Amino acid sequence: MDNQFFYEYTKIRRLKLWLINDHWIYINKYLKYLRKEEKYYKKSNWCYKLLEIYYARKKNILGSKLGFLIPPNSLGENVTLWHHGSIIINGDAQIGDGCILHGSNCIGNNGKDLGAPKLGNNVDVGFGVVIIGDIFIADNVKIAAGAVVTKSCYTQGATLVGVPAREIEFKG
Repeated sequence: MDNQFFYEYTKIRRLKLWLINDHWIYINKYLKYLRKEEKYYKKSNWCYKLLEIYYARKKNILGSKLGFLIPPNSLGENVTLWHHGSIIINGDAQIGDGCILHGSNCIGNNGKDLGAPKLGNNVDVGFGVVIIGDIFIADNVKIAAGAVVTKSCYTQGATLVGVPAREIEFKG
């Protein structure tokens, strides 16, 4: 289930968020439409194709309002989207299970070739991060806000910072 922490809120808190028209309600709706579209995406029955088109349309309309462009079957399970506003993911990119996107993220090709990034599980992508090119990011990597990642990182648990992003070591 995506945005799991949302469901850890009490029912009263979720009701309040719904009453005040909070962005969390719309983000969860978007993810539900995306998952429904994915469910029917590879089915060949014409009824399923109609359902795929229906949910794709609902997702795209809501995505236009939120600033999300996320194609089907690019996100792993239990992904969290923290903020609305400009999350763009290439159709060939793969985002692993448990990843967190903080907003204003672009994950796509570099414009020279069609290769797209592949992120491992539990990658924490900070606000304003750009990940471009045919690269791989290992599991449990944290990418600091504003970083531009253009090279692969195979070190699990690494922290990437800067433009272009580089791995830093903690001394302690």
